[in-house]
Formats: sequence, C-alpha cells, structure tokens
Amino acid sequence: MSDLLDTPVPPPLPPSPAAPDWQPLPLRSASLAAFGGAIAGALLIGGAFGALWVVFDLPGRWWGAAGVVLLGALIGAALAFRRQRRTYWRLDAQGLGLRRDLLWQNETRVPTSRVQHLDLRRGPIERSAGLSTLVVHTAGSRFSAVTLSGLDSADAERLRDTLAHQLDQDDDAL
Repeated sequence: MSDLLDTPVPPPLPPSPAAPDWQPLPLRSASLAAFGGAIAGALLIGGAFGALWVVFDLPGRWWGAAGVVLLGALIGAALAFRRQRRTYWRLDAQGLGLRRDLLWQNETRVPTSRVQHLDLRRGPIERSAGLSTLVVHTAGSRFSAVTLSGLDSADAERLRDTLAHQLDQDDDAL
C-alpha cells in the first residue's frame, strides 16, 4: 500500500499565459465541446427559428430555414468552443480550483477537507479522444459535486490520485 503512495506524481503542465498558475484544458476537448455545441445550437436555435421561418413563409422558405439551422449550429459551436478554451483548473495544497468564463466568470474552490470521494468518467467519445471527466463529490447538500469534463486522461488520473492522497493525509477530512 505504501508503494502506491510513494509513486512519483508527473510534473504539472506548463502554465497558461493568461493565468500563470492555472492549467488549461486540452484543445481536443474544445473540439469535442464545439461538436456538441453545434448539435445543440442547430436543434435549439436553428430548429426554433427555422420552424418560424417555414411557418411564416418567409423568402426562400426551405433554404432560409436551412440557413438558420446552420447559423444556429455555428453559434452553438463557437460558444461551446470558447467556453471550453476558457476553463482552467488548479490543484494546490488547499484543494482543487476551477475557473470558467464565457460572459460571466465563475471560480469554484473545493477544499480538500470537503472532498468525500472522487470519480472518473469516460464515455465512448471521450475515450476515443483520450479525455476524462473528473467528478469531485463534496460534503454538503447544495452543489454537492463538482464536475470537470474534458481533462486529459493522464491529468484526470493524476488529479484524482493527488486529491485522494491529500485527502488521506488530511486529518480534517470527512
């Protein structure tokens, strides 16, 4: 058991120029997010406005509706790509920090003492891209889990192992 705790932790990724101590998510996670955003944008934005285009018989009825669906897909892809590229994480002695921003900035701090357990999730698309989702279950009832999707699989495993090791070493952990 002590051999597992003594294994060396890989060095951290190089810091982001925008935030020196925060680590960005890999570019391939933003590409996957853009694909999902394109589908959501085409269905939600494009579907709604495309249907209105057809119902109100606007010029170029079907071509206009198809153009609106394409525009919705482009908007959804751009927003999802940008949000994923503007997501950063940081692990230090106090715990895990997440910083997300698109229009509004959101910074979440998970102290090690509040961590209950950790999960790694890998769907089939994430596995094919070498990505993982880290789920940090915390003590409390409101927002009791913090999810960080789009992590490189090696980083996700390292984060999980390091947080678990810090949790084992912390006397205040629940």
